[in-house]
Amino acid sequence: MVLNIVTLVACFSRKIKPFGYAGMVPVLIFALTASAAQAQGVNIPNFWDPRTLLERPELPATRTIRFLVDDDFPPLHFPGLDGSPTGLSVELARAACERLGLTCTVQVRRFDTLLNALNEKQGDVVAAAIPITPDLRRGYAVTGPYFKIPARFAVRRDKNQPAPDAKALQGKNLGVVGGTAHEAYAKAFMGGASLKPYPELAAAQTALKAGEIDYLFADALGLALWIGGEESAGCCDFSGGPYLESRFFGEGIGFITRTEDEALRRALDFALQQLWREGKYAELYLRFFPTSPY
Repeated sequence: MVLNIVTLVACFSRKIKPFGYAGMVPVLIFALTASAAQAQGVNIPNFWDPRTLLERPELPATRTIRFLVDDDFPPLHFPGLDGSPTGLSVELARAACERLGLTCTVQVRRFDTLLNALNEKQGDVVAAAIPITPDLRRGYAVTGPYFKIPARFAVRRDKNQPAPDAKALQGKNLGVVGGTAHEAYAKAFMGGASLKPYPELAAAQTALKAGEIDYLFADALGLALWIGGEESAGCCDFSGGPYLESRFFGEGIGFITRTEDEALRRALDFALQQLWREGKYAELYLRFFPTSPY
């Protein structure tokens, strides 16, 4: 196993649930049932400072923690083969409860109702891909991020394109999804490339597969699902490393609690750090990311 320690702030799209991953569930399940050998060499990010050891706050052992999730954003939260919610966010929630010695439940809600349900005390923690923003922090208590979505370049494997940098991109056709943070970043820092905006990621991926563009710069989570799935037919791969500019791509995602539930927020931060230190985070990451966005 290769561990890629990512200490910079990673990327997240400027839109909430912008990628339309619901149709990727069959692809994801196919990927997750592949042999364990495919996970060799997967880069696993780390969002916890090893120099800082968090203390565990006291919580009543009899308390049941109610997690609120959405089931339409694989591989973070989606329905498993038996219909029960699963995914990295869901399984981290369950593992955190086990690490804290608490009982937990997982309730599936529509994504746009999750924060309202939390406010109305229909649950205690939101474990879904809601981006951490200053506005979110003003209204809620949020753990440190347990996942961040980087931006990355993808290329055709048979074209032998050089690793992307300012010189390599000069005069190249660079695909982006129009109206996203990735397009804005490309306009700001990749001026030598000829930008080709597409209405959605699937269209940009099709263009790359057909050789109509030299590079594709986009959300690495969507790219990873595509690269590791059947639709790409093995045409393409990542090139270069992850882009982690928080001004464009945000702070990532974490567990969200009500502001008055600060002890629970701190307990979850403690549990997440321990899950990383004990190897449980890596185990879950490998389960859901046979092709790593990092």
